[in-house]
Amino acid sequence: MRFVSTRGRSSPASFSQALFAGLAPDGGLYVPELLDPLPIEALRGATLVDIGTEIAAQFVGGALPRRTLARLLSDALDFAVPLRALDDRTAVLELFHGPTFAFKDIGARVMARLMAHFNAGHTALTVLVATSGDTGSAVAQAFFGVPGTRVVVLFPQGKVTPVQEAQFTTLGGNVTAVEVSGTFDDCQRLAKEAFADELLRHRAALTSANSINIGRLLPQIFYYVYASLASGDRAPVISVPSGNFGNLTAGLLAWKLGAPITQFVAATTVNDTLPRYLATGDYQPAPSRPTLANAMDVGDPSNVERMRWLFANDVAALRARVTPSVHTDTDVRRTIRDVFDRYDYVCDPHTAIAYAGLAAARVTAEVPRVFLATAHPAKFRETVEPVLGVEVPLPAALATALARPRLVERVAPTLKALRQLLVNG
Repeated sequence: MRFVSTRGRSSPASFSQALFAGLAPDGGLYVPELLDPLPIEALRGATLVDIGTEIAAQFVGGALPRRTLARLLSDALDFAVPLRALDDRTAVLELFHGPTFAFKDIGARVMARLMAHFNAGHTALTVLVATSGDTGSAVAQAFFGVPGTRVVVLFPQGKVTPVQEAQFTTLGGNVTAVEVSGTFDDCQRLAKEAFADELLRHRAALTSANSINIGRLLPQIFYYVYASLASGDRAPVISVPSGNFGNLTAGLLAWKLGAPITQFVAATTVNDTLPRYLATGDYQPAPSRPTLANAMDVGDPSNVERMRWLFANDVAALRARVTPSVHTDTDVRRTIRDVFDRYDYVCDPHTAIAYAGLAAARVTAEVPRVFLATAHPAKFRETVEPVLGVEVPLPAALATALARPRLVERVAPTLKALRQLLVNG
């Protein structure tokens, strides 16, 4: 398997080359050159790790023995990913049972183990990641204490929840939390500018852990195949809470590999860059706007570039597979209440948007409906508890993180400021 740039101006790379490079030299995102259909029916009833091993073997090729790959995945994915039925038609795929209580544990933990295996301590790596909430904690936890790595987390000042912030600003050690005076888009821009600076990239041995990295995206394919096969004989519609669109891109890759999925819903906040693109065919990013679902507050989502590549820039073909659904903070509060009253189920704001998006699906009543639960509601209890009027218990690990002192560096949203920190920090 070789990986090519979405922009087509870089030489193909191996999996390990794409893994450590993050961005392609031409500024594009790496995508698999070919997507050979999986033996889907043979995977029906298989575990998530077994499904992941089959998928990853196609991507990694001969670079990693299957037995080693299975061991790495079993170690990374040592928590449940249950598909929980709420009624005879609707199910929720709970992706938040990892150590940081967010779906990004799945991608981050697998990627960290792949990087550690391929690097084997040969190079002192700097893992640079921009976060709008949960990515920072997942990546920081995944790489915490890994020899030969330094993690630098860029996060927007005042725009992540206290629990999210505590999870990556209190670790210390090889994790540096960097507060940027700006938005997530500023953080993401800084990360991209750092990777585009060839001298800086080599001096600091930069590698990426955002969903721009194919190593983060690959493991997310696993659970789409798993959920689609666990949904019975009919291919489900899957509603995905979407911000930077890495999660949805992984779903589209799963579908391209043969996963039986009828339709995707791209459920967004009022940061509606993709819905506007699907409506008009004109991609126009916009400044991000803060919402209750802060991890989805992205105005210029990176992975739309991969989505457009997967569909050869044919917006009509993408529109046929992906239905947009835009939701306000009022919608979020109403949905949290509605799901609790209907199912006695507590959603965080992102999961609530995924559930609300199911209403946009153009499918018959017989088609199963799956929505993704991407974070534990306790991570957003300041939103959830006033809506429901009940206390959302805080898991012990989150309570411990909140009690620890913060360790934070601060920079202006300029490459010069970030460069100084990366080289001298």
